[in-house]
Amino acid sequence: MNKEIRYLKAEDLPKVPLVLNEISSRFIRENMVVPLDFRNNILKLAMANPEDKATLDAIKVAAAADVEVYAAEPGILEDYISKFYGLAPQNINKIIEDIGGRDFEFLREDEEDVGHLKDLASEAPIIKLVNMLMTRAIEGRASDIHIEPFEDELKVRYRIDGVLYDIESIPKRLQAAIISRIKIMAKLNIAERRLPQDGRIKLLVGDKELDMRVSTIPVLYGESVVMRILSKEGIVVDLDVLGFSPQMLSVFNQLIKKPNGIILVTGPTGSGKTTTLYGALDKINSPDKKIITVEDPVEYQLKGVNQIQMKAQIGLNFATTLRHVVRQDPDIIMIGEVRDLETAEIAIQSALTGHLVFSTLHTNDAPSAITRLIDMGIENFLLSSTVRGILAQRLVRIICPACREIDRSEADREELAVFGIGSDAPLYKGRGCEKCSHTGFYGRSGIFELLVVTDEIRRLILKNADSTQIREAARKGGMKTLSEDGADKIKGGITTLSEVLKVTQEA
Repeated sequence: MNKEIRYLKAEDLPKVPLVLNEISSRFIRENMVVPLDFRNNILKLAMANPEDKATLDAIKVAAAADVEVYAAEPGILEDYISKFYGLAPQNINKIIEDIGGRDFEFLREDEEDVGHLKDLASEAPIIKLVNMLMTRAIEGRASDIHIEPFEDELKVRYRIDGVLYDIESIPKRLQAAIISRIKIMAKLNIAERRLPQDGRIKLLVGDKELDMRVSTIPVLYGESVVMRILSKEGIVVDLDVLGFSPQMLSVFNQLIKKPNGIILVTGPTGSGKTTTLYGALDKINSPDKKIITVEDPVEYQLKGVNQIQMKAQIGLNFATTLRHVVRQDPDIIMIGEVRDLETAEIAIQSALTGHLVFSTLHTNDAPSAITRLIDMGIENFLLSSTVRGILAQRLVRIICPACREIDRSEADREELAVFGIGSDAPLYKGRGCEKCSHTGFYGRSGIFELLVVTDEIRRLILKNADSTQIREAARKGGMKTLSEDGADKIKGGITTLSEVLKVTQEA
């Protein structure tokens, strides 16, 4: 440790907190430590007590790095930690005091009184706490808030750019009040704790209108709550900025302007399929076309598009709704997901009768979509005459443009050959800065694999060819695989090798 320890003022602390997976928010609060910067294996810290050797040793082990220490007044650190790393312990105590001595001990399900829960959830400190959790998520660019009950704590995590980060650990005794407050806001039944429930919260944050889709499900130690944050104007519906290469975008634009047929987008949950479909609909939407979507759930509202929300509990499912949709004289139909044979058959019939149908499917790559539909029970001659194109996609995090630099580490370089990248090619990474909350990534982009159904592919479908044969024929015809598109994005300095490996391994 340096003999001369520099003292920091409030303005010297980072404007955006440094998020480190190795050091929890609880540790930061309990030990009055603020991480300042982490690069070249040196972690800079501000501490109220720089002589606390035990805490320093614990941080060195957790972060596996050298530590550089700065000092700051306890009051300055307390304010900063309270603002960015969740509630300082004394603030939690203050909330409990403000509640006016009510009994917050966790009760068994059969003992909980609904009237008592409503009273607790309506207390000002609980309202303030829940609002703070939501506001902080929105400010931190989170897409989801996870509130998870465990035996001795209530954990809060945010998903930012597709990755979950531990944000907060709240005392177990506040659990019933917090969950009840969220359920009241989402107009859910707070007395029902044995069954899953779904609801919505509408918020106005500044001048932005937000929807929060709320899902609760019973788990071992209470109810787990996930809130998906949907900004009404936040969705990117411009195909040009989703990450398509110019050549692939040109081919995809030709496909979506076909007068009829089926266009499928495939990939796992959370790979941006719906966003791509919305982008396609937005591109071809015009006053002379009637577009109807059947979704579960409707995530974003599109102007000039008739969107139908599924309600399985009253029998309004994909198949029954689609039968009526075709009587509404649509030109274009979007089906949220082909889940079963009945839905697939109606989609095929719609395409055969002159409609353009968009839908999604859960497969690892584009050629597998054909074999999946045949496995469902669709005749191959129907597929060969209706499917126009299949787009497989994944999402990768984009290197933060504000702190992008050449990656000089040797890690992962042996994997470069798999992607056809020379071992001496320059790779890039994000150093970590205030803009990206020191994660090195800011936003996400798609990587794509577009299979166009040509005459050759049609012949293979009619012959019951497997996905390997279809893939080989498509590649001979110029199809770029997910890995190849990912390699282009690595070479272009858009994303990292580890990001592409993470999402293309199973494909």
